[in-house]
Amino acid sequence: MAYQIIDGKMVSEHIKLQIAEAVKQRLASGLKKPHLAAVLVGNDGGSETYVGHKVKACAQVGFDSTLIRMDEQVSELELLSVIGDLNRNIDIDGFIVQLPLPKHIDEQKIIEAISPEKDVDGFHPVNVGKMVIGLPSFLPATPFGILELLKYYKIDTSGKHVVVLGRSNIVGTPLALLLSRKSKPGDATVTICHSRTKNLSEITLQADILIAALGNPEFVGAEMVKDGAVVIDVGTTRVPSQETKSGFRLKGDVLFEEVAPKCSYITPVPGGVGPMTIVSLLKNTLLAADISKK
Repeated sequence: MAYQIIDGKMVSEHIKLQIAEAVKQRLASGLKKPHLAAVLVGNDGGSETYVGHKVKACAQVGFDSTLIRMDEQVSELELLSVIGDLNRNIDIDGFIVQLPLPKHIDEQKIIEAISPEKDVDGFHPVNVGKMVIGLPSFLPATPFGILELLKYYKIDTSGKHVVVLGRSNIVGTPLALLLSRKSKPGDATVTICHSRTKNLSEITLQADILIAALGNPEFVGAEMVKDGAVVIDVGTTRVPSQETKSGFRLKGDVLFEEVAPKCSYITPVPGGVGPMTIVSLLKNTLLAADISKK
């Protein structure tokens, strides 16, 4: 069966043009450029790459951006102090603390220290709570990006069975919630599967839309996917590779070559969900700037 690639790179470029236009209009009406800050602790390769992409994307759409680098050994107290400064800095509309953090730092404590009004990652319990009951809030960037992809490709979710593999607070759980809501995309019947799920393939074979967010490379094979399904691969695991200059390549949770021929739509890795996560962060920052009316 012929499948269509869901091109996150192309969609993200389209949305960046819309954001850049909104920034021009802000400046024309005497408002300032939106300003996104990122705090990067240590030298995790994946985090370095993502933060680099975020800084570049800010420049593309006309945002100001600030990157704060901190040593791997930084104390929790020092990091909390930097977050306090960012909360109080009226020039900064939104900021993120790049996860994962070193083991000696309590991630939840850091997330909760970020002002909900500047929490453009959408992880603060206040924003999560608002999302749960359908109030306007900053949506977590990856689920937000996936909704944008479904919307762009006019993939109907109403009454469809969506199976989400993975229950993280960053992707699986919020995405399941958003797709079950009375909205568009939404109105789906959603099943969340995880490491304790029995008879996993029996459930995934029922999925009209299968979303793999496990962080387990090439876990989903053709035997787990029904003909004509839409497959969204959120996985981005760095695996060693002698064929690339960087010495690694990204692998998704889906065995693409095997699964794609069974699909109606499928996202590649890289170039699928990844670029949409970054553009969703920009959309949240623009929203933060609009709310603060500076």
